[in-house]
Amino acid sequence: MVIKFSSSVLMVKDVNLSRNFYEGLLEQTVALDHGECLGFVGGFSIWQQDRAWKIMQFEEDKFPNQSHDHRFELYFETDDLDGILKKIIEAKFELVHEIFEQPWGQRVLRVFDPDRHLVELGEPMSVVIRRFLKIGMKVEEVALRTSMPLEIILEEERLLK
Repeated sequence: MVIKFSSSVLMVKDVNLSRNFYEGLLEQTVALDHGECLGFVGGFSIWQQDRAWKIMQFEEDKFPNQSHDHRFELYFETDDLDGILKKIIEAKFELVHEIFEQPWGQRVLRVFDPDRHLVELGEPMSVVIRRFLKIGMKVEEVALRTSMPLEIILEEERLLK
């Protein structure tokens, strides 16, 4: 199993205001724009916190309050999500939620670190794309479902052959 740090995600109250700060003031370049979630070339992302918390399926008693708790998330990727879940459970770390599939098809889990920082582990989008292609989805369907550029889907399709 290989676990590779992928990016940091900042939960923000107003994604447009934060985008203006990072893109306008700090001159960062947006690499991927999913509306309420922006990925920057430098390797970090911002996510509209109220939308993010709903997608993360927080249980009501764990739903973050408006303090600084849980507005920052470290994001890692692994091709062995089931294996890392087993290790997390064995080590008795507190899960936010077990593995589930995001609306765009990526399987993820979230856990609190010892200081209750939010940590997400997800499968790489290349794994998602290949899974969809292997079950017979058309390239255009995969691009629509995953919100990934068609060029990336076509490259993954080429690598499968």
